[in-house]
Amino acid sequence: MDYDRIAELPVAIDEVSTERLERETSSDFTRVTTEFALSGPGPDGDPVAGRGEDVTYEADDHDSLVESGLPDLTGEYTLDSFSTHLESVDCFPAKPPEREVFRNYRRWGLESAALDLALRQSASDLGSELGRSADPVRFVASTRLGEPPTTDRLESLREQVPDLEFKLDPIPAWDDDLVAAVDDAVGADAVRIIDLKGRYEGTDVDTPADPVLYERVLEAFPEAVVEDPALTDETRPLFDEPDVRSRVSWDAPIHGVADVEALPWEPDWLNIKPSRFGSLESLLETLAYCDERDVRLYGGGQFELGVGRGQIQLLASLFYPDGPNDVAPRAYNDPAVGDGLPASPLEPPAARDGFRWS
Repeated sequence: MDYDRIAELPVAIDEVSTERLERETSSDFTRVTTEFALSGPGPDGDPVAGRGEDVTYEADDHDSLVESGLPDLTGEYTLDSFSTHLESVDCFPAKPPEREVFRNYRRWGLESAALDLALRQSASDLGSELGRSADPVRFVASTRLGEPPTTDRLESLREQVPDLEFKLDPIPAWDDDLVAAVDDAVGADAVRIIDLKGRYEGTDVDTPADPVLYERVLEAFPEAVVEDPALTDETRPLFDEPDVRSRVSWDAPIHGVADVEALPWEPDWLNIKPSRFGSLESLLETLAYCDERDVRLYGGGQFELGVGRGQIQLLASLFYPDGPNDVAPRAYNDPAVGDGLPASPLEPPAARDGFRWS
């Protein structure tokens, strides 16, 4: 397994620091994340830093971390023993997180920082350690259409990037006229993913099962991957046909192999958000599981503000470059559509040290 290739990499941590990041987004909320820097001696003896990002969604959890700091993580480890050490410490020392999955998010931020540091201390990079090439990354733009929904943002993005493809989040307000307007604005075949958000619980984006909406978008976007439907007595019959099931992808429920095995049917698609897995081992184990079963993958973004965005782009480049990856450059998440947006695919940078895209 790929994890075995990196598990014994040594990592020496002399110092840990955090930086709170904040930015307005196109989804009408203020995103707050925390970037971790784990520092230690580099190959020439000078200090180097490995970085990772905690994408926990509640600003209060980041503010509490500023006040409390992290437990002591300094010492000499392997990546595997560092991961084991994280299991024994509470990385939310001030108060429990708003949602338990945030423990995975913070752990991923620390494990990805440790991986970045270990690779830099070994003068290596992730692709070299895994024996994988970095390929150009195909991406889609993930955007909501507002309330009431309009196609204004789609049209503005298409003016900047004429061939841009999209991941869209339908809501019950999407009537026949709105669906037709989307088709007119960008073409149904440009909508690569329809995210129904039916498997979220206790979040601001929970979307209840709506058989009328589901049938409308299934018919209107016949080539789109359909993510996270809520399966109820009313909606399940829509997914009885094999050709519809083969379009279904899962995101919110997936935190490891056990969750993939617990899905209502063997999946054809999965959205991979590394932070959901918490540990490098769980992520790489799941990627290997999917590879063995020909499950198609694409990367998912979480409004990363720092190094985390490049890290999910790098993982997409190494593992699923041709998927409809929701890893567009950060500028796509700005409230206003700016000039000079990069077009898909993203070309890998010539030099990639550590666990970084650039």
